[in-house]
Amino acid sequence: MSHPLVNARIRSIPPTVPFVGPEALMRGSGKQFKARIGANESVFGPSPKAIAMMEQAAGENWMYADPESHDLRTALAKHMGLAANNVVIGEGIDGLLGLTLHVILSPGEVVVTSDGAYPTFNFHVAMHGGRLVKVPYENDKENLAALLETAKREKARVLYVSNPDNPMGSWWPADDITRLMDQVPDDMLLILDEAYGDTAPPGTMPPIDVSRHNVLRYRTFSKAYGLAGARVGYCFGPADLICEFEKVRNHYGLNRVGQSGALAALEDQDYLSEAVANISASRARIADIARAKGLTPLPSATNFVAIDCGRDGAYAKQVLDGVLKRGVFIRMPGVAPLNRCIRVSCGTDQDLDLFEKAIAETLADADGA
Repeated sequence: MSHPLVNARIRSIPPTVPFVGPEALMRGSGKQFKARIGANESVFGPSPKAIAMMEQAAGENWMYADPESHDLRTALAKHMGLAANNVVIGEGIDGLLGLTLHVILSPGEVVVTSDGAYPTFNFHVAMHGGRLVKVPYENDKENLAALLETAKREKARVLYVSNPDNPMGSWWPADDITRLMDQVPDDMLLILDEAYGDTAPPGTMPPIDVSRHNVLRYRTFSKAYGLAGARVGYCFGPADLICEFEKVRNHYGLNRVGQSGALAALEDQDYLSEAVANISASRARIADIARAKGLTPLPSATNFVAIDCGRDGAYAKQVLDGVLKRGVFIRMPGVAPLNRCIRVSCGTDQDLDLFEKAIAETLADADGA
């Protein structure tokens, strides 16, 4: 039961946590994970130049960070060929999604997303009193045509699409996303989550274009850049919409160490290329391990691979639990039919050796039961 001082809208929201973190699982089991390949972090880590700048910034932590994130914002704008007023920096894409709904959404308005897509977005919709309408995936991809049709029919205020997608790793070519942007009604905001854009194949990301008044695009330093713990993301779009974030954002929310690390990481594109190559090699090995065990790896444009276990969600959960029990942290999608899969993040050779052993033992137990 909620505290009597809590407002009616928050009281109406059931207690929820979008993700159970590996730390909570370890506390519950009393055991440490040997491999952490479940949260789509980059075990390959950030650029050494970013680490050096963060170490320097740590000694300067007696000072507040720049509340305007001027250096990082300016550098990102230059990197994308934009003006600084087309970019806002935030505490990861998660923080920026919450701010976006704070700016755009009124209680009771409709938000359309895919059933099984990023659960933290749904968390923010509930927190802001929106009415969530979910569209099923089709062939393990977000169904762009059905999403748009549903959003128009429901007179949605917001349409959420991720490309590449989490949790299935699927993606649409840039031309399809551009067609979607062309067809979104003027009074509807398209949120385009591009968290995995750095690992996607060429031709996936539409050209940078902030002339569309109803499209916001989101990217992060948490994936290929290897800075998940720093919590730095950014959003870009039309200046007259981006400026509205200034009214609601936490101006001192982005810490000094995170800003310094992200700026140095952005400037080290050679290291980013190395990290992406490591991710690609790891994806290939995860797929090989899956096939060798009679499972089906799905094509992926991300830093993880969804592996079809060939049965239903109950069986995939049995596989998940067996791998977790053997000290390897992985996850699985939360809704059918996506939950016939487990999801394995890219890892080092040692991580994947441990996963290969754990999945082999788990499948032997499951199939012998």
